[in-house]
Amino acid sequence: MIELQDISKTYADSGAPSVRALSFTAGDGEFLVVIGESGSGKTTTLNMINRLIEPSGGRILVDGDDVLGQDAVGLRRRMGYVFQGAGLFPHMTVAENIAVTPMLLGWPRAQIDTRVDELLDLVRLPPSEYRTRLPKELSGGQQQRVALARALAARPKIMLMDEPFGALDPIIRDDLAEDYRRIHATLGLTTIFVTHDMTEAMLLGDRIAVMKDGALLQIGTPNELLAAPADDFVRSLVETPKKRARRLAEALKVAP
Repeated sequence: MIELQDISKTYADSGAPSVRALSFTAGDGEFLVVIGESGSGKTTTLNMINRLIEPSGGRILVDGDDVLGQDAVGLRRRMGYVFQGAGLFPHMTVAENIAVTPMLLGWPRAQIDTRVDELLDLVRLPPSEYRTRLPKELSGGQQQRVALARALAARPKIMLMDEPFGALDPIIRDDLAEDYRRIHATLGLTTIFVTHDMTEAMLLGDRIAVMKDGALLQIGTPNELLAAPADDFVRSLVETPKKRARRLAEALKVAP
C-alpha cells in the first residue's frame, strides 16, 4: 500500500507550494487515477513517491515504511515508472532497453533473456520480430509498449504512470490503455496513473483523485464522483465525458 500523509512541496524559486497538505492511499492491487489541470501538482506527487523529488513536509509510506528511510535507488528499482514519450535509449535495441534494470540488478543472462521475451509477449510485440529493432524503427505506440515492458522488467509491484499515452493518436491510445488495464489486473499491480483526461480516468480507474492548485479536492470511485461532485470544478470534470458523448450523438444525427 502507498500512503501519503499531509505531503507538501515548495520549490525554492516559487512562493506558492506545488503540492500542499496532500493525503491519500492507494491500496494493494488498486488502480488509482490522479487527474487535474496542468500545474496541479500531479507529476510532482509521483516524483515524490519514488524520491526523484524530496517532499518539503509530510510522510510517504510504502508498505508501512517511510520512503525517506530507504535507499532512493533501491526504492526506484522496486517501482516501474512510465511517462509521456517513451524515453528509450536510441542506441540500444528493444531487448537491451528492456534489460537495463535486470542488468543493473545482476540477473543472470539467461534469466534476462527469458524475461525480455515474456514481457514482449505481454505487451503484444512478438520477440522474434522486435527484439533486435532500434527505437527509431518503431511507431510511437510500439515505443510506448517497449517503455512499459522496461518498467515491468524487474517485477515491480508498484507502477507510476505519468500521462503515458497522452502523445499517441486516439485509437492507439485506447488500445494501449486497455492492454495496460489487463496487465495491471493480471500481475496484481498497484498503479498510480496521472492524466488530464476525465474520460480516460473514468474508464481506467478504480478510484479517481482530483487535484487543483496542488491540493486534493476529492477522491472516490467514478460513480461516487458522478453522483456527488465536491465542487463546481469536479462537476465540470465529470461532466466532460457526457458532453463528448452528446456532441458525438448530435454529429451522428446530422451526418449525411
